[in-house]
Amino acid sequence: MEELLDLNLLIKQLALALGLAMVIGNVAAIWKHRRGEKPKDERGEFRPALAAWLIAVGTLIAAWGGISLLVG
Repeated sequence: MEELLDLNLLIKQLALALGLAMVIGNVAAIWKHRRGEKPKDERGEFRPALAAWLIAVGTLIAAWGGISLLVG
């Protein structure tokens, strides 16, 4: 079954996709915040430190997934 689905490749691709989604989503959030745009029905305040932390974590996950795809 593992050969049919190639689960090792799938996990590497999912890690890359998750990391890139975290980076792109938080960069977009920072960009929209700087332009003064807010999502509808927003509660709470924008926390740039949290967005920066999630960008860093997303970068690490994306790098891990990308390197795993290239090496393995």
